Amino acid sequence: MNSKSKIISSVRLFRTSVHNCSYKAGEDAVTVFVDPELVIDQSLNSKLSEIGFRRSGAHLYRPDCDFCSACISCRVPVARFNSSRGQRKIWKLNQDLDVDCRDDLDDSDSYALYKRYINPRHRDGDMYPATPEQFEAFLKTGTDNTLFYKFYRGDKLLAVSVMDVLQQGMSAVYTFFDPKYDKRSLGNFVILWQIRKVAEMELDHLFLGYWIKGCAKMQYKSSFRPIELLIEGKWVLLN
Repeated sequence: MNSKSKIISSVRLFRTSVHNCSYKAGEDAVTVFVDPELVIDQSLNSKLSEIGFRRSGAHLYRPDCDFCSACISCRVPVARFNSSRGQRKIWKLNQDLDVDCRDDLDDSDSYALYKRYINPRHRDGDMYPATPEQFEAFLKTGTDNTLFYKFYRGDKLLAVSVMDVLQQGMSAVYTFFDPKYDKRSLGNFVILWQIRKVAEMELDHLFLGYWIKGCAKMQYKSSFRPIELLIEGKWVLLN
């Protein structure tokens, strides 16, 4: 029995019914998720991240579609990361931001920013419209190793990043930001900041979730090179 099988055999998995795919129009999707009665501790989160699972609120999940394998887990090996000219410009542009680390998101500013982000940018998705209940279940519900990073310009909140500290790195659970500041490329800047943070913590990888070839919403992830993709159970390095 390989290590992947050992991990999976030690936990109960549940499979959803067929539902509309969030990323490929007209396609069906199926998801498996870990027994919701289990506590998501750092060990479990780390092991399952290694084999392609992802956390959303109180659940660890991964796609399990019958006829599609387009969703590919990706991560950045931070010690080998080589920023592009454009990324260095983005980094320089945002050096006036301050970062505050919190243990929770119990403030009205964070939800207000989330709402400003979701409603115009994800109007075609299942996260629209933003609600306090969704915000609570999806983002405020974390683990003992979840950190919330808030990015400010003066007293103005521009971005929030939810991250899980793993044994081998950090997982970028979700980031949202003020769409009015699109010239700052805040989404890309936060990833650059996360890469530096993982390196500062002397960890190996920044897990960026799933990447789908040809999906416009996910193409930004492949610009962080080199990147590793989980293909047929093995992490493959792409320079």
